[in-house]
Amino acid sequence: MGDDEALLRLGQRLRDDGYRFTTVTPATHARVNRRPGNEVAGDLRDVFGWSRPFPPELLPGELRELMLAAGVADEGGVLWRSRVRFSTYDGELFVHSAFPTDAPDSVFFGPDTYRLIDAATAYLEGREQPVARVADIGCGTAAGAIAVAKRAPDAQVLAVDINDTALRYARVNARLAGTTGVQPRHGDLLDDVDGAFDLIIANPPFMVDPAGRAYRDGGGPDGNDLSLRIIDAAAKRLAGGGALVLFSGTGITGGRDPLRAAAADRLAGTDLTWTYREVDPDVYGEELEGPAYAGADRIAVVVLTATRSLPQ
Repeated sequence: MGDDEALLRLGQRLRDDGYRFTTVTPATHARVNRRPGNEVAGDLRDVFGWSRPFPPELLPGELRELMLAAGVADEGGVLWRSRVRFSTYDGELFVHSAFPTDAPDSVFFGPDTYRLIDAATAYLEGREQPVARVADIGCGTAAGAIAVAKRAPDAQVLAVDINDTALRYARVNARLAGTTGVQPRHGDLLDDVDGAFDLIIANPPFMVDPAGRAYRDGGGPDGNDLSLRIIDAAAKRLAGGGALVLFSGTGITGGRDPLRAAAADRLAGTDLTWTYREVDPDVYGEELEGPAYAGADRIAVVVLTATRSLPQ
């Protein structure tokens, strides 16, 4: 049995057992795990959701064997740890990186993933024309790609990421969901895939991260560089009637939103019409205590939708 097959079977077994878990923000996760009594796992949600150490005998033998075959069991010491988490949303189960997500190739899944799915599916519900070709840029777990593929089963949906670990999880998650239209592809934005797209979705890293962690750092002084590169890529690759749905975040200082201002400059020279709204005006408040956001009033998460008109 290959690594991917074992990871798939582990997810299938958890799903069949009725496993459910909603992933919270890293700050909330850390707070909950610090509570007395939460030091060691007592059930499957503790092991595969809360990433708590566990005595191996807590799990049935089949689950332990699948973890070992998939390479996701850390057996150091008396207690084991899972190197992955499994979370649920939109009726599906997704494998992603264990907490804390501090490795260079960590694959993040959490509240922002839910917001991307909600934004993408809301766009599809309001769109009159079917989509035939879709790209999920920086797909991570491919949760966004899978959500789109479920609602556009005849579409080709490319799940593009530069992170090999993300592509592994994307392959497994697409099979868990039974979405045959999802095709994981290695690439930097859209540089390594050809053609035009009816829909491009993205939830890139957008934080200013002094540690420069790839899954978290959006680049540039405001954390917006990757989001702006995605806007540029979409402006070149959207088909007529196509749209970009970009879920991102931005630090607001003195009432100024640097992402909105920079996006307006980028889009001013294109034939795209666009909307921009704050989904939540105040998130990740703990970051305001660090030097990266010392001057910020708040951090907001936003959705930008840019649409190319149909040809006449």
